[in-house]
Amino acid sequence: MKKLIVLLTAVLLCFMLSAQVSAADKDTLVSASLATINSFDPAKAYDDSSATKLYNIYDTLVAFKGKYTDQFEPRIATRIPTVKNGGISKDGKTYTFQIRKGVKFHNGAALTPEDVVYSFKRNLIADCEGGPMWLLLEPMTGTNTTRKDGKIVDGIFEKIDKSIEAKGDSVVFHLPKPYPPLMGILTYTSGSIIDKDWAIKNGCWDGKIANAAKFNGPDTGKEPLHHITNGTGAYYLAKWDAGKETILEAFKDHWNGAPVYKTVRIKIITEWSTRKMMFLNGDVNDLEIPAQYYAEMEKNKGIKLFKYPNLGVTCAMFTQDIEMTANPYVGSGKLDGKGVPTDFFADRDIRLAFAHAIDYDAIINDVANGLGSVPANPIVDGLPYQKDTFHPKFDMAKVEKYLKKAFGGKVWEKGFKVTIFHNTGREIRRVAATMMAENISSLSPKFQIEVAAMDWGEYLTAIQQHRLPVFVVGWGADYPDPHNFAYPYLHSDGFYSKYIGYNNPKADELIEKGIATAVIDERRKIYHELQEMWAHDIPGVTVIQRLGAKGLSGHIKGFSPNPMYAGTYSFFYHYK
Repeated sequence: MKKLIVLLTAVLLCFMLSAQVSAADKDTLVSASLATINSFDPAKAYDDSSATKLYNIYDTLVAFKGKYTDQFEPRIATRIPTVKNGGISKDGKTYTFQIRKGVKFHNGAALTPEDVVYSFKRNLIADCEGGPMWLLLEPMTGTNTTRKDGKIVDGIFEKIDKSIEAKGDSVVFHLPKPYPPLMGILTYTSGSIIDKDWAIKNGCWDGKIANAAKFNGPDTGKEPLHHITNGTGAYYLAKWDAGKETILEAFKDHWNGAPVYKTVRIKIITEWSTRKMMFLNGDVNDLEIPAQYYAEMEKNKGIKLFKYPNLGVTCAMFTQDIEMTANPYVGSGKLDGKGVPTDFFADRDIRLAFAHAIDYDAIINDVANGLGSVPANPIVDGLPYQKDTFHPKFDMAKVEKYLKKAFGGKVWEKGFKVTIFHNTGREIRRVAATMMAENISSLSPKFQIEVAAMDWGEYLTAIQQHRLPVFVVGWGADYPDPHNFAYPYLHSDGFYSKYIGYNNPKADELIEKGIATAVIDERRKIYHELQEMWAHDIPGVTVIQRLGAKGLSGHIKGFSPNPMYAGTYSFFYHYK
């Protein structure tokens, strides 16, 4: 009876949503999304859901070409700079981009090289907490942050000011040292071009370096461009109903011509059966397909399915300095059988116990239906210098062994209470979290572990506040280089390592050396050592490197799978 009720509920919900978002109109494309957008501000947005919208609203200087990760095509730039064509200096420190003429912003203003310069400087100066600007700060200033220990880094804004300038119809980047991955980084939304005058009127940096500190690190949710946009992209933002729907309308004056679909409606539909029924009924045209459902989708006709390698990884992360203030996820906050202390996961034996409690083979075979593998560490297959290192296997005897050792035997004696988290709609993450909870709890009634889900926006905020003791989360490549995985997972200022309290000075040193050299043998040695460091320290544990999978209505053309982009990404302006 319960299954029948669930099915009828899904059918009713599907009918209601279909009535609202019918894709019968040939000018409208409907996309189903799992997660709400975090922010429309390019200096803040740093997740797949947000990036998909920004890629369609804003343009960058360059983009990846089709399926390739080592070839580029011009967007706001008119050509790809190389040493041969004079666009890159022989010493690799100067890049010159010729800026396209006749480009308009959505408000009708004409784009100029000065807008491009302002966009980079403004985004770097803002450097929002948890945002993507470290990607550009590193190559353009030689450091990866504008703040250290809550204080502005001395001279950082002057370095930003000198790193880029307009010269006639061109924009010139001045790097402190060669940075081979720069072209790939420039494809990301952190390099979105905004209208200078419009941005200043809406509270962004005023263009004066002397005032830069006033515009640095705005509070989350209060960044100036959080819910407003003005790009040069093929679509403009028509409506954003947070947590429900984003509507994009075609920009008829786009420099590359208006896109085929006049309206794109991106609906948040977290329940798979509803998304599936709407897709098969033609009420959704663009769909990310979780790996565990790909096989069942192959049985259907009239749709197009794509599966392709993906430079991404899912990990379970262990927070070693849990924020305890008014935190309901740590119980009593003490190691007394009713909670956990702030440093519970600072004990390596605890991390090993939780890592051994996941049945990785079952996740690959039974949940992902074989569409994935378990990488040894975050530097996944497909990246240079990947190395097979120690990876904890599912082993309940070892779970028991490490729990008995943890905190000098006090964990086994007293027990604990804690919550493990995943974000809504991600089945593999839910299963991994549940495995840890159920398998460890089975060893003793003293081990009380709950599993909880959060919507993406809330989840990301809680991670950044150090409030989640254990969380299962993914990372996708910003650019195809091992630095883009080593830094967020192992550097003390990295996106995840910072929020779990992982701080290993040796790792910081190696990561900074790894990106500073172009000598292949040196980089290989460095990244191999970093992977061994991950294996020893266990700041987290890799769960799966899955294949990207996407479904499109049968009449849609123009999709080109790229390993850089998971099935969550959709470049609607390519669709025909």
